[in-house]
Amino acid sequence: MRVSLSWLKELVDIDVKPLELADRLSMAGFEVEQVEDRSLNAVGVIVGFVENIWPHPNAEKLRVCNIKVGSNKSEQIVCGAKNIKEGIHVAVALEGVYLPAVDLQIKETSLRGVSSNGMVCSGTELGLEASSEGILILDDILDQKIIIGSKINDILDLNDVILDIAITANRP
Repeated sequence: MRVSLSWLKELVDIDVKPLELADRLSMAGFEVEQVEDRSLNAVGVIVGFVENIWPHPNAEKLRVCNIKVGSNKSEQIVCGAKNIKEGIHVAVALEGVYLPAVDLQIKETSLRGVSSNGMVCSGTELGLEASSEGILILDDILDQKIIIGSKINDILDLNDVILDIAITANRP
């Protein structure tokens, strides 16, 4: 059973760190199999806005995107996702960001002769889904105002710890 620590804190007053709570639960007879800090999957990932898209000159399945990542800053990112389009908010990992869910360090690169300064992320790359059909479109999943440059951890409430508790045979 997977339990969110933030949800648990709504029900019970908890004043210890997640690992200490896991130890205490284990000592009380609840086997904690894993403690997952969800915030680590998207450290440094921010909200971007897709301003322009044009076909990649040397690759049929790739597109070159101009993505606004700050009030006065835009980046050119090459993307192969089928669902990318102009006028949407997306999760963007810029140079230097590490995505542990897919073990990928983002760096500036050239894809078939076109410079790419980051990556537009899917739910899989952020550790939210086992597999994804395309990029994560924030406009489709959020009802709130989306601010360009905001941290994805804050926007998607990923600053949480999940306790994976085993249901032992003696507990129906």
